[in-house]
Amino acid sequence: MKNLRQSKLIEIIGREAVETQEELQVLLRSEGFDVTQATISRDIKNLRIFKILSGEGTYRYALPSAPAEGAFSGRLRTIFRESVTAIDSAQNLTVIKTLPGMAQAACSAIDAMNAPAAVGTLAGDDTAFIAMRDEAAAKELVEQLRDMIEN
Repeated sequence: MKNLRQSKLIEIIGREAVETQEELQVLLRSEGFDVTQATISRDIKNLRIFKILSGEGTYRYALPSAPAEGAFSGRLRTIFRESVTAIDSAQNLTVIKTLPGMAQAACSAIDAMNAPAAVGTLAGDDTAFIAMRDEAAAKELVEQLRDMIEN
């Protein structure tokens, strides 16, 4: 449950300008997560979320642009492993199917891998696309991600 909640928190911060923990609490509750302010505070600390100045002169929560050392091998790997339902490739695209609402977390995990052949990621609700430089790189990424999930 913690990993799903933290994935949803990451998704919310990625799509909305959230200024306070109280706003996060309301948004998480609207997504079905019954959380306290203390839980949100711990999640913010664990995920290394911080506040930045927005274009409107207010502060909002943001995710670190560079993942912390070992972040993918830890928390993001667990979130990825628990949320992915299928992985496949089509030409130079790697396609990841996830539980509903988890595609953005999957893309965050892929981005944190810093795979040199990955050109970019795009997330919907339960599907993520990773554009690779070529078909061979897409197939290689599929195998790498399947191995990671199985081990």
